[in-house]
Amino acid sequence: MSEAAASHATDRRELTAAQRNAVAELLRVSPVADELGRRFAAAGHELHLVGGSVRDALLGRLGEDLDFCTDAHPDATLDILRGWAEAIWETGREFGTIGCQRDGLRLEITTFRAESYDQVTRNPVVEYGTSLIEDLRRRDFTVNAMAVSLPEHRFTDPYGGLADLAAKVIRTPGTPAESFGDDPLRMLRAARFAAQLRFAVHPDVRAAMSRMAADLDRITAERIRDEFTKLLCGADPITGLRLLVDTGLTERFLPELTGLKLEIDEHAQHKDVYEHTLTVVRNAISYEQDGPDFILRMAALMHDVGKPATKAVGSDGRVSFHHHEVVGARLTKARMKALRYPKEVTAKVTALVGLHLRFYGYGRGEWTDSAVRRYATDAGDLLPLLHKLTRSDCTTRNRRKAAQLAADYDALEERIARIAAEEDLARVRPDLDGNAIMELLGVPPGPIVGRAWKHLKDLRLERGPLDRDTAEAELLRWARDEGILG
Repeated sequence: MSEAAASHATDRRELTAAQRNAVAELLRVSPVADELGRRFAAAGHELHLVGGSVRDALLGRLGEDLDFCTDAHPDATLDILRGWAEAIWETGREFGTIGCQRDGLRLEITTFRAESYDQVTRNPVVEYGTSLIEDLRRRDFTVNAMAVSLPEHRFTDPYGGLADLAAKVIRTPGTPAESFGDDPLRMLRAARFAAQLRFAVHPDVRAAMSRMAADLDRITAERIRDEFTKLLCGADPITGLRLLVDTGLTERFLPELTGLKLEIDEHAQHKDVYEHTLTVVRNAISYEQDGPDFILRMAALMHDVGKPATKAVGSDGRVSFHHHEVVGARLTKARMKALRYPKEVTAKVTALVGLHLRFYGYGRGEWTDSAVRRYATDAGDLLPLLHKLTRSDCTTRNRRKAAQLAADYDALEERIARIAAEEDLARVRPDLDGNAIMELLGVPPGPIVGRAWKHLKDLRLERGPLDRDTAEAELLRWARDEGILG
């Protein structure tokens, strides 16, 4: 058999497997989907399972959220759903989408769409379309441009999506320029699909991403944030991140990542800090236990972004990045704020970036119990993630050094566990509460109480638990030193 024939035979086997997956998945949801299709047909309208739902069915992983398209306009769709759906929502109505729920499935039905463009801004003007083929052409990629009619189960694939699915390639139904002109966010989505599905991006698509990267500036920060979050939480985010950097897309929304490519790692063990960062992300993923952890992955991605601004070359030629964790935390906070991440998520990622270097130096034996308490207390609820991030950051190729760092961190974790068991570090509080402070000092609620409380907490971290008499004596000594008591 020739090489070409063998390849064709392999493709046919993969397509057959994909089709078998689709049949099994469609049979699972067909009681609801087919019943809905019959309702649309009775009203004189078409209904098709479409897009990601068909793709996922072919991959054997169709979920509980199903996407449909129809020639019915939203008002007609609502009429068909009333009395059948258990719940109906109209939040997507302006885009032609009506949602509903039935038998545990969430269904979204969207009117066929076509798009035209003004010649000034190139912003899309959404219009209702008249045919399935027209609707499929305006979709982002061929693997999302397939449809199954209901209830007939007729398969429609005008742009070769099934073959691209078998070849594991991301390609657009029309030209890449047309697809990205429809919605520049699709450039970021191409990288996300590469990360989620482990698919390759077609060279023509990749070239258009580089050529049109600046068009991403038209997209809102929230949409970019959501797409990037999905990419970073994909099965293979490294592939997606490399594609974003190589095509210049990160320059539009995450320039700190591109900037790392220019920096040499201080240990000269990696090609550059960029490569080290991707390795840390990969390492962090290996420590996950309950699925993708965005906070851990984002902290791994951003942990060294402060290096370009702190780079210095010593008289011996060695490169250093002193206090890059402080600068990196500030840059991370600003970037995540610009991308409209929730404050609590930003705070956690920023804290991890700021703490990621704290461990280094522990192996020299200089850490007191006080330093260990502060390490655990400053990390707080983030301590388990800090453990993972710190271990992930050890990327040295020197086996002896790597083993020593791992042993040092093992020892630190054991020490934290011992002190935590003895002192309940998770709830470290001063040995006197606010009421006791006010009574002893004879002061009302206010700033003095807060300052005294902080002093006692610092003392608690430094020396461990104090008995009542010692704590009171220390408070009175502090108050005299501060001029609060005569």
